Amino acid sequence: MIVMKNVSKSFTHASQEMFHALHNITLLIEDGQCVVLSGISGSGKSTLLSIVGAIMRPTSGSVEIDGNNIVSFSDYHLSHYRNKTIGYVTQSFHLFESLSVRDNLLAPLVINDLSSSKIENMIESALKQANILHKANKKVFTLSGGEKQRCLIARALVNDPSIILCDEPTASLDKKNSLEFIEIIRTLHKLGKTIIIATHDPLFEELDCVDRFYKMNEGTIE
Repeated sequence: MIVMKNVSKSFTHASQEMFHALHNITLLIEDGQCVVLSGISGSGKSTLLSIVGAIMRPTSGSVEIDGNNIVSFSDYHLSHYRNKTIGYVTQSFHLFESLSVRDNLLAPLVINDLSSSKIENMIESALKQANILHKANKKVFTLSGGEKQRCLIARALVNDPSIILCDEPTASLDKKNSLEFIEIIRTLHKLGKTIIIATHDPLFEELDCVDRFYKMNEGTIE
């Protein structure tokens, strides 16, 4: 369960002006729910995802994941939390273009003390879930945009995280590939993953796999 209480986030610009990205966000997301955060660019949805994903800390408030307030975690424990609990899918692929799809999935696993057979099983499972196993040995630079997105999804899934965060996941995809991505989300939802999607894509409105739909505006949830 994710429980955010009075979460705010502010940034100071070079001009010393203060920008308030989030204002006292209080939000509860049950285990296994698929939640969509909708809003225009600058509404705060990506900042909220970054806080849940422990990429940044809130200025104030608490973020409890399964009863643990991750705001109080040390940097070391935050890194461990991200690696074990969070899978991140973004609109920018951030893949190693010169490496194969399979080798791209090794990155989240190298810090774990795992046998080679265990690593191979985890990679194969993630590739199957993302429907990209048939491209396992292809270099990333040879893939289409939709295939790169599926590679990114597989990398997000390789550690079997309980929480999947998707930041504008269809922004770089055409409608066909966007619909294929949604089918993967449906499958992950059935597997009991907690999924949070930040998007302004109308394709996500009223999907049968979405449990909650929140509208964000200027750092608040309407």
